[in-house]
Amino acid sequence: MKKLIMALMMIALMALLIACGAKDEGSADKTSGSNAEPEVEGTEESTEPEILTIKHKLGETEVAKNPEKVVVFDFGMLDTLDELGIEVAGLPQSNVPAYLSKYEDAKYANLGSLKEPDFEAIHALQPDVIFISNRQAELYEDLSEIAPTVFVGVDTARYMESFKENMAVVAELFDKEAEMTAELADIDAQIAAINEKTVADDDKALIVLGSEGKVSAYGPSSRFGLIHDVFGFKAADEKIEVSTHGQNITFEYILETNPDVLFVIDRDAAVGGEASAKDSIENELVMKTNAYKNGKIVYLNAEYWYLSGGGLLSMKEMVKEVEAGL
Repeated sequence: MKKLIMALMMIALMALLIACGAKDEGSADKTSGSNAEPEVEGTEESTEPEILTIKHKLGETEVAKNPEKVVVFDFGMLDTLDELGIEVAGLPQSNVPAYLSKYEDAKYANLGSLKEPDFEAIHALQPDVIFISNRQAELYEDLSEIAPTVFVGVDTARYMESFKENMAVVAELFDKEAEMTAELADIDAQIAAINEKTVADDDKALIVLGSEGKVSAYGPSSRFGLIHDVFGFKAADEKIEVSTHGQNITFEYILETNPDVLFVIDRDAAVGGEASAKDSIENELVMKTNAYKNGKIVYLNAEYWYLSGGGLLSMKEMVKEVEAGL
């Protein structure tokens, strides 16, 4: 009986071993056949953003492409982003130009003023990039500690070159190269048309800024010197001191210079002052100039020229206004 039981156990054990072997062979066939799927590890594509190194007047800044939280302390850059349909997260909401008044809405973070940024508010916003210009240049290092900071102020000695450099930065950073190329081509064409007329015209122009009844003059290579340098108007005075605030002058100076075209920028209108440049400019002395006699006193929009300038939209409007001086 014992021998019979042992024999039956041996037969059962052999049957079990044969079954396991067949199962393993079947599994091997499935994985080693021509239709077998190999195991793949780490097939997900990298989502790391592309980093651009932007060179500017104050240094070099690394910024990830297509930043989402954008802070702007330059109204020219603000109107550029607005024109291209790029959203911003925060800006200084004091003295925002009327044509950009939608940015006074509470959905945009109020970050102080152009000259006095609210560092606490900027830090709380955690921006991906901060755009600044001359009014914030001294704060570049402080702002750079919060987020990548890029200087986009225009170099008045090479206005169009620096303007286009800033536009190229925006175009590459936000993938807007095609749109920007078309916009700049239109601007170049309009400027070329103005140059054709100014080259053939002997009229001389003077640019003045009116502020609380006082006036200052700007010549070539100055803050508003693109009227001479880019648009080709001949200067009534080639020796005007190049200064951010212009050269202080009198109304007697305007009469002595006797411009054929007088371009006037009303600072009070830009900053909400009560004085009017027109009231002070059109006095008995200025009325004796060729500009007044020929109806060639051109009042420029101070929001474009004084508060913004160097932006895509403001540049297009500035071109139109200068053309009126012809």
